[in-house]
Amino acid sequence: MREEENKRSSQKSFFKKRWVFPAIYIASAAIILTGVLWYTNLSSSTKDNKATNIAQKKFNEPSVEVNKSMENFKMPVKDPATAVIKKKFYDFKASKEEQVAALVHYDNQYVPNTGIDITMKNGETFDVVASLSGTVTKVSEDATLGNVIEIEHEKGVVTQYSSIKDMKVKVGEEVKQGDVIAKAGQSLFNEKAGTHVHFEIRKNGVAVNPDTYINKTLSALQEDTTTPAADTTQKATEDKANDQKIDDSTKAPTDQKIDDSTNAPSDQNIDDSTNTQDDQGTPSDGSTPSDNSSDNTINDTNS
Repeated sequence: MREEENKRSSQKSFFKKRWVFPAIYIASAAIILTGVLWYTNLSSSTKDNKATNIAQKKFNEPSVEVNKSMENFKMPVKDPATAVIKKKFYDFKASKEEQVAALVHYDNQYVPNTGIDITMKNGETFDVVASLSGTVTKVSEDATLGNVIEIEHEKGVVTQYSSIKDMKVKVGEEVKQGDVIAKAGQSLFNEKAGTHVHFEIRKNGVAVNPDTYINKTLSALQEDTTTPAADTTQKATEDKANDQKIDDSTKAPTDQKIDDSTNAPSDQNIDDSTNTQDDQGTPSDGSTPSDNSSDNTINDTNS
């Protein structure tokens, strides 16, 4: 009994001390604060894991290249140093001599070249590569143009490759700059070029000069506001082509007109003058109308 009383008295004396209850409050507050912080950290870590999983799901989707507009147009050959431009683009701003040199003779007439024709110095076939990364939108066999491949890029820009063979791509396929898409071949449209590739760059359906944009970015072409509208360019091309057509029979009518103007009128005037005199009653014996009139008067008097 005394031991229990001693314990109770010692407990009472312990709680009577001033620092006991503040210490208990501080310890309780520390425990509660620790619990709150632990729960908060646990919740935030769970949310972060969920967010990371969402991001990973997005990253698993097919990626879209954002550097296409930063690529520079390249010649559609692996080694440009060995390539030769057989025929240049028909540029309306060029001199008459350059425009005549950029005409393609086909079907007895001369047509403006809407691209550049590239050959090799040795005249042999070569690999045709993609000038720019993009999506293949056309692969067609064409006897006149020598087969055609079109690759679409961004915002209405298309590169076209014709006069080719052994095509290695399909419609819908994604190609990167420098990928081999075909071999250089021949075409009926430009037989004189021999084994070559006809390369075009088009913006909104309008052919532009590839020489102007080789080694320039795609965005430079997209931002170029000097490119005319498609219908205007087509009409101007047709008008210019009609002016520049060289037909083998064009000189013959001119010579004929000169002969007709020098010979026919003089002969015709002589014949007309002769016929006019005959119509006025000139006798076949050479006498004049006045002589006949005098004879008629004498006969009337005698009668």
